[in-house]
Amino acid sequence: MSTYKLVCPHCGGVLRIRTSVGQHIFLRTAYLQCCTVACGATFRGQFEITHEMSPSGMPNPTVQLPVAPQSVRRESMRKGDETQMDLLDLENAS
Repeated sequence: MSTYKLVCPHCGGVLRIRTSVGQHIFLRTAYLQCCTVACGATFRGQFEITHEMSPSGMPNPTVQLPVAPQSVRRESMRKGDETQMDLLDLENAS
């Protein structure tokens, strides 16, 4: 299981989401606070669903999102520190 970690731009500490408000089905506004007591910075940010990476097994007919380009979907499958070449990259190189 992975967790998404937001980092304070001032001190590099962990940010936590204090509260959030749904704007619509694809957009949420979040209010964040730095967990470093000496810093204590607060922020407002937004989380937006922009593309579909793979189809749902239970599709909602009212949800209309573009499918992400193949390059974005392929990149999402890689780990950040991965150095092994992708076989698809080798195939495209020849």
